[in-house]
Amino acid sequence: MRSWIMAMFFVAANGAFAQTSVIPVWPEGVPNARAQAGPEKVDGERISNVSQPTLAVYPAAFDRPSGTAVIICPGGGYQFLSNTREGQQYAQWLSSLGITAFVLKYRLADYGHPAPLQDVLRAIRLVRSQAAKYGIAPDRIGVMGSSAGGHLAASASTLFNHPAGRTGGPLDAVSARPDFAILMYPVITMEAPAVHAGSRDALLGAKPSAAMVQLMSVEKQVSAATPPTLLIHSQDDGLVPADNSILYFQALTRAKVPAEMFIFEHGGHGMAMRTGNGTATNWTRRAEEWLRDRKLIP
Repeated sequence: MRSWIMAMFFVAANGAFAQTSVIPVWPEGVPNARAQAGPEKVDGERISNVSQPTLAVYPAAFDRPSGTAVIICPGGGYQFLSNTREGQQYAQWLSSLGITAFVLKYRLADYGHPAPLQDVLRAIRLVRSQAAKYGIAPDRIGVMGSSAGGHLAASASTLFNHPAGRTGGPLDAVSARPDFAILMYPVITMEAPAVHAGSRDALLGAKPSAAMVQLMSVEKQVSAATPPTLLIHSQDDGLVPADNSILYFQALTRAKVPAEMFIFEHGGHGMAMRTGNGTATNWTRRAEEWLRDRKLIP
């Protein structure tokens, strides 16, 4: 945690690790756009009623660029985006490590599936197609997500070739497979008893078909092509049970996908960068070690 605190002190003192631009995910027009979507809503750190998905760009720290990028999917139960705590703060931390971060503002319950999947896969394709522009390697592009954003990141990790993620544009030819994933207290399954019903209902509706529940229970979609994954959860998470991460880790292990999992005793749900969560407060150190071990940062 000390590295994060020092990085934030450096930010305050030098204005580093700041967002530099916001780029549209669908410059040619959002697929299946709603005619009367209404204005985007911002309530404190929460964003909802998203109709124009974007990527906020946070360049890597200029003195330690790693060539690695991460697309961040904030959580919020597919009903809103926790943009500051699970977007901007993660981006600043990653930037301090030399990673170029992109915070994804994706469509939510008012669109439902497959809009969020389309948005995250298009974001990966867009960043990969412009890798040279951002000084990143096209084979070092990862995803990170928290809670429902973790479900979206895991969906990208398992459904990157699914037809629902394509829209017929030229960028469909670019690979949407992430090269690695960091999943923070993720929603994974759409099935009882571990399901987070609010996320399922927001994404799939109140009465989803059995086939859709199966498809979006992403532990069932893991294959040998799923990227290396780091899972972080709390045993005392009272909203999204730790069984979600366990189910995904077991599926990764069966598929022989490299994975690590940390389940801390304390931390609750939505720990983000908060302090005072016992050993969970130092999850960033574990994540940095994992990124370094995979040679994604110096």
